[in-house]
Formats: sequence, C-alpha cells, structure tokens
Amino acid sequence: MDQCATAPMRFAPPIDRPLQASFDAGGLTSDGGLVWLREAEDDVGVCAALAAEVPEWRRGTPRHALRTLVTQRVFQIACGYEDQNDATTLRRDPLLKLVCGRLPGSGHDLASQPTISRLENAVNARACYRLAWALGQVYLRARERDGAPTRIVLDLDGTDDPTHGHQEGSAYHGYYDQYQYLPLLLFDGETDQLITAVRRRGDVHASHGVVAILKRVVRGLRARWPGVQIALRADSGCAVPAVYAFCEQAEVEYTIGLIPNARLQALAAPLLAEAQAEAATTGDPARRIGEAPYQAGSWRRARRVVIKAEQLVKGPNTRFVVTTRTDEAAAVYAWYTARSESENWIKDLKNACFADRLSDHRFEANQFRLLLHGAAYWLLDTVRRWLAQLTVPRMQLDTLRLRLIKIGGWVRERAEAVRLHLASSHPGQPLWHLLATRPGRRE
Repeated sequence: MDQCATAPMRFAPPIDRPLQASFDAGGLTSDGGLVWLREAEDDVGVCAALAAEVPEWRRGTPRHALRTLVTQRVFQIACGYEDQNDATTLRRDPLLKLVCGRLPGSGHDLASQPTISRLENAVNARACYRLAWALGQVYLRARERDGAPTRIVLDLDGTDDPTHGHQEGSAYHGYYDQYQYLPLLLFDGETDQLITAVRRRGDVHASHGVVAILKRVVRGLRARWPGVQIALRADSGCAVPAVYAFCEQAEVEYTIGLIPNARLQALAAPLLAEAQAEAATTGDPARRIGEAPYQAGSWRRARRVVIKAEQLVKGPNTRFVVTTRTDEAAAVYAWYTARSESENWIKDLKNACFADRLSDHRFEANQFRLLLHGAAYWLLDTVRRWLAQLTVPRMQLDTLRLRLIKIGGWVRERAEAVRLHLASSHPGQPLWHLLATRPGRRE
C-alpha cells in the first residue's frame, strides 16, 4: 500500500545518476526482529497478563481485542516507538500486524493513536493495583523456571522522571531541581528481572510507600515459595526506622545505605586516619573497612553499621551501611556495592524502554504506561537472556534493539505461508542464527 503523502525526495549521491526516495513500499517493515519479541511474549506472557486486568471501556463489539491493543503498544515501545502518535502509521506495518495476530496484507489495520490513548486512560486505581500484581506474577513464573529459588535479593531504588506539562501528581523536587514523578522500581538483584514499578508523586520522600510495597512483595514471594530467604538492598533513601522495623519483623535481611552525619563521621575517624597514613606513605589511594554499633536518635535500639573509610587523590571518602547481615564487614560492603548493577537496569528501563516518557495527564494512566514500558523491558530482557545462555556478551537493551530488531524486511503474504525477506547485508545475522537454533525453541 502506498503510504507516501509527499513528493519523492531527491539526493545527489557520488555516482553519475540522482537518487529519489519516497515512502511508498507498503510491504516493508523497519523492524524485522519483531518475530523475536513475539517469541519472547509467547514465553513470558507479559502482554497477555496485563491485558487481562484492563477494564473494558467500549460498548458493543470492539474491533481490537484488549490483548491485541496491549501487545501492539508494548511491541511499539520495544521497537523504539514510545509515542502514542507513532501508532498512526505503524498500525499498517505488515510485520507488526502479523505478530499481533493479523495477516500482514489482507488483515485489518491495528489500532490508531486515539484508541491507544483511550486504552491507557481506561484504568483506575484499582486496575493499576491489579496490573502491578499481574506483572509480579509474570516475575514469579519466570523466576521458578529452573526450580523454586531458596533465596531472593530485592534491589529497590527510586528514580527521577521529569514532567513537562500539567500531569496529575507532578511536583517540584528540590534535590533534582525539576518538576517530576519519583517512581519506585524493584528488581531481582540476581537475575535483573523487573518485579514491579510504582508511580509516585514527584515531591515525596524516597521511602514513601516502600513498606507497603515490601509487605505485598514479601507476602507474594513466601506464598509462592514458603521458606524462601529474602534480602533487601537499598540506598539511603530507604534508611528510615519503618523499613528496618518491617524487615526485622518479617525476617528480611537488609543492607541499606546511610546518609553521613557528625556521629557517623566520628565513628569513621580512626579508620580514615589509618587510610590517610597509608596513602601518605605509598602515594596511592588507601581504604579501610570496619564496623561499629550505632543508634540514631529516631531508632529504638542500636544496629550494626559497616564503615568504609577511603583516602583518594581527590580527598577523603566515607560511606556507611546499616545491615542485619552477619558476615565480615568487607564482605558486607562488597555485597552492598554490587547493587550498583541495578543502576544499569534502571538505565535500560528509562533509556532503551523510555519509562520516563509518561506524558498522559491522569496519574493512573501514567502508572499503567509505566507498566507497559516495564513489559517492553521484559520482552527485550528475555531475548537478551536467551543470548546470554548462548554465551553472547551482555548488551544494553538499546544496543540489542539496534543489532537484532531494527532490520529492514519485505513481508510477503501467500496462501501457503508468510515470508519475511531481510536485509542481506545486516550484521545481526549471526545473532538470528543463534536464536533460531537455541535449545528448547518451539517453532
């Protein structure tokens, strides 16, 4: 189908004839790798899980099933089209139609932007709760593929999400110096799988809602896997008595960063003096790690605090973590710093899956939108996980998309089959062959 609305564009390449370009090749797709996203969805079922919790707002017989709408939206995000308006032309993409369950040529077009917008605004607060629970169930099923785990590490972090309009819940945050949301993200610290994502107002404290979310997650984990050990890692935003008290009552091991203060710095002073003396002798940075009991004024009792004191070229550097772990101090601190990997997962979610593009007006619509972007993360990360099992080095999700998904292709619908012809010069061919021959793949 000719989709060209403008005259052909003209170019002057370094050859003896001109080049003309126009958007009129209706049987082509820019995203040949959609077939792998379809296989990932068949494997984890994240789109189906979310669609099952979306309220039906339409009357009569709708043209697009809720599952098709959610799948279309999530696949678009995973391919790099985060804007609702992108559906205006992408709804005719032959391969996107195919992976959403329609014939690429003769099948009806997918949903347009207004329908996608109404989908995102169909939810209320109760539906958002069910949608978040549905995403958690996807995690539970995927996590136990190789057997029920005996230990789960929860990496919890908040992140800034700038707003650029009058979205409900947008507020100014002094630390970030911007109007924003402050979503809370929870990952499995050993597998990088997203467990849940919760939209929060932009001006709340970093610990806002943490205990309520932990209660639901811990209850869900232990209902699924009785006796599972649970450990929490979090930065100083979660360093509040309510979090400690819940973890201690629920027997959740925790290691949480602390904001330095005068009393903590006094505890670190002897270690820092040792590190400075060594650095002065060797001319190299020096580090000491120790521990001490510490009780803040708002705490009912003293707790174990691990101290890192370091003398760097640029000056002294001290860090503190409060913990219920019992291993030696250096091991505790090393384990805590491993949570820095979760920053890369957040980067993938925000940069590659556009989770900070939450521009709906309603607060609940943006919570749903956050989960849709989380679903795109699940699909791309599932493909990355398959490649890792085939010894392919780990890639950022935007790199994965560029190498595997963004491949031009010609989709031909025939009576006996649909054939996808891909760009023969694309360097991602080896990855395709690996995925096509991976153990356990269902054709």
